[in-house]
Amino acid sequence: MSQNRSSDDNAEEHTRTETHERGPATGSDSGVGSVPIVEGAAAGLLAWLLGYLATYLVVSPGVRDSPLNQIIEALDGEPATYEMVGWVFYNAHFVNTVFSDLPFVGSHTTSYIGGEEGFAVLLYVVPIVLLLLAGLAVGYYRGASDPTDGAIAGVTVLIGYLVLSVAGLFLFEITVGGASAAPDRLAGVVLAGIVYPLVFAGAGGAASTLFERDGS
Repeated sequence: MSQNRSSDDNAEEHTRTETHERGPATGSDSGVGSVPIVEGAAAGLLAWLLGYLATYLVVSPGVRDSPLNQIIEALDGEPATYEMVGWVFYNAHFVNTVFSDLPFVGSHTTSYIGGEEGFAVLLYVVPIVLLLLAGLAVGYYRGASDPTDGAIAGVTVLIGYLVLSVAGLFLFEITVGGASAAPDRLAGVVLAGIVYPLVFAGAGGAASTLFERDGS
């Protein structure tokens, strides 16, 4: 009996010693860890800026020489090239451009991508690819251990992307006289600012775990 009690005491002491040496379980050990909010936000800002820059390089020559830009320049005294490029960038997120209080026309919405006179539909791919890469980079940086962990890391891209998506709604607004034009605000926030980074950056983050496995 005394030998059994002694064995139990020794086993208990050994367990306590191992626990003390290992220390308490951390979030990293459990696969959760800290969410890379700062890195994700920075990646979102960069993805948005690169998307706008890529759109500018592709469409600015056509925008600069467009009749609408020339009319705006004649009425307002300066061209609206960067704003109109912004419209196309939002169009690439399926966010229409809204014209309000136009003389003899009133209000209507349009997109400058696709159709006979629109820009190439390949512009739709620009934000998707950049968000996938941003989510992939953040997930890889995080060292995600499974697709869920990677997706959570990738979704942090939404923070920076949403901030600039909201800012762009005002930066790309043009007002001449009583008429105005700008990206649709509700769709600009919901689609461009939330849905796109949530889906594509999240998918990129989840895919980063596959990359990790291939590299291991």
